[in-house]
Parts: sequence; structure tokens; C-alpha cells
Amino acid sequence: MSALAAVFAAAPALPLDEAGKYVAGAFVAFVGVIVIYVAIMAVRLQRMSRELTELHRAVEAREQGEAARAAAPEAAQR
Repeated sequence: MSALAAVFAAAPALPLDEAGKYVAGAFVAFVGVIVIYVAIMAVRLQRMSRELTELHRAVEAREQGEAARAAAPEAAQR
């Protein structure tokens, strides 16, 4: 008999009326961890979306600036 089997054989089983509290507690803890994880991911997604929008605006401003600089010498030559 393995050591793990010996531990299970020596440990008394909980009656179902007492075990229900522990199962409910484990379920509540598990759901709590999932809710916290989803909340953290939502905050990270929101932050990433905001940073992506800022980067998109910066790229557009840079492209407009480059287009304006390219058009300026052409206008000065006319």
C-alpha cells in the first residue's frame, strides 16, 4: 500500500452535511479568483486600448507633418 493510500485510509471521511460547507467555500473562492482575474484583464485591455489610440494619433500627426514638409518645398518653388 502506498503512503498516499495509507493517508486516505487513516483520514476519516466527512459527513455530507459538513462537507457541503467546504465545497461551497471552495466554489466561492474559485469564482472569486475568476472574477478578480477577469477584472485585471479588463483593466489591462482598457489601458492597452488607450495607449494604442494614442500611438495611432501620434502616427497620423507624424504622417501629416511629413506630408506638410514635403508639400512646403514644392509650394516655395512655384
